[in-house]
Amino acid sequence: MKKIIVLFLIGLFTLQSCSVNSEIVYHKDAVSTSVTDIDIKEFMSEMMAMTPDSLKQKEFGEMDKLPTTWTNMYDLAKQEGKLKTENPDSIRIMKKVFMKSTKEDQKLAGFSFKMEHFTAEDYQALKNFTKTEKMPLDQNIYNNWDGKTLTINTDNFNLKSIEEAIKTKSSKEEAEKVAGMMMMFFKNIGTTLKFENKIKSISGKHDWVKQIDDHSIRIDYDLKAIYDNDTKLKNEDKKIIIVTE
Repeated sequence: MKKIIVLFLIGLFTLQSCSVNSEIVYHKDAVSTSVTDIDIKEFMSEMMAMTPDSLKQKEFGEMDKLPTTWTNMYDLAKQEGKLKTENPDSIRIMKKVFMKSTKEDQKLAGFSFKMEHFTAEDYQALKNFTKTEKMPLDQNIYNNWDGKTLTINTDNFNLKSIEEAIKTKSSKEEAEKVAGMMMMFFKNIGTTLKFENKIKSISGKHDWVKQIDDHSIRIDYDLKAIYDNDTKLKNEDKKIIIVTE
């Protein structure tokens, strides 16, 4: 699993080589399901072009073994002989987080991560799990959902999960370096929030948030605004509350 995450992070170092798109579905029973798709097609094309034929199998051969159907992290770790935990909460979370690779013309094009029917308890366990296992997860999964009302904390409009995986030390210089990387190496990042019931009302405003239809909200990140303190937004309420029928 770590090799997958490492490959994703390496992809950040190719100019505008990655796109990240997430979808979070909010179910009526107060649980949610999320899918994050990471497009590394351009990165892989560039890396393959720069890698000598004699090294391609060594460098990328293992990628061909990655599952192309949804496989949970627990089974993946067992198959690779890398299961390191006996903690029941960690194992429970690993069994509920799935990944798969995608291919185009038999070439690796990206990865997807899925978390099915997560409860508030699951998300708390996930926070503990990701303290050691760094994963490129959408921070919006941690917003509060009770089955009818979603309270969005706009402080979650960030890339902390990716930043933490890249940082090797907590210093001002390192933080500035990571910020510069983020602004340069992503094409776009966005999240769609979908609700089983119709949206009844929305209170609070933010420049990056817009309603798409009766069941959907879209968040499109402005990377310059995230990392440039001089960029001012017209609307940037700390809380956005979405009430469904």
